[in-house]
Amino acid sequence: MNNWISNPLVLEGQIVTLTTLTKNHFPLLEELAQDKRIWQYYVYDGSDRGRFRQVLDAALIELENGSQHPFVIFHNADQRLIGSTRFLDIQRVHKKLEIGSTWLHPDSWGTEVNLECKLLLLTYSFETLHALRVQLKTDENNLRSRKAIEKIGGKFEGILRHDMLRDNNTKRNSAYYSIVDDEWPQLKIDLSSQLRGKLNTKNP
Repeated sequence: MNNWISNPLVLEGQIVTLTTLTKNHFPLLEELAQDKRIWQYYVYDGSDRGRFRQVLDAALIELENGSQHPFVIFHNADQRLIGSTRFLDIQRVHKKLEIGSTWLHPDSWGTEVNLECKLLLLTYSFETLHALRVQLKTDENNLRSRKAIEKIGGKFEGILRHDMLRDNNTKRNSAYYSIVDDEWPQLKIDLSSQLRGKLNTKNP
C-alpha cells in the first residue's frame, strides 16, 4: 500500500473541509449526484445510481492500493456535503500526482468553493508531499472547467487525443494542464489573494 498520503486525511479550510471518502458518505453523495447537469462532460453519468455506486466502490479500491485518494467536500457553514474531489495517478517515485474527478452540486458552481478546494489540495501536495508536479485535465470542450483551471494557475500543455472512452463509446479528447513546484510559492500568494477577494465581496 502506498503510504505517501495519509489515510484518513482531513484538509480543513475556512469554507470547506475535505475528508477521505468512506462508505458512510455514499448515500448522501448519491443524492447530490442526481442533478444531470453535473455530468455533462464526464465519461459516465453519475445520476445513474447503479453506475455511480460502481464509481464509488472503485474509488475505495483505488484508495486501498494507493493509486488514488478520494475526498468528500463538506461545506463548513452549511454543515453538509456538496461534492467530491480526488488525488489521481499518484506516483510517489516521481513525486507527482493529479487533482481531478472534482464535482460539485450546481448550487456551489461559481462560488469560492472550488478555489479553496484547489488551494487546500495544492498546499498539501507541494508543502507536505513535496510534489514536483501536479496535473489537471478536463474534456477539451468543457470551457468552464478549463477557465477554472487556468484561473488557479494551471499551465496548458496540450490536447491528448482520444484520451478516454465514455460509457457511450464516444472518444474524449482531454486538455492537460500542470503546476510545478517552482511556480508554487508565487501561485500560493495569488490564490490566497483571489480567495480573500471572493470572501470580501461576499461579506463586505
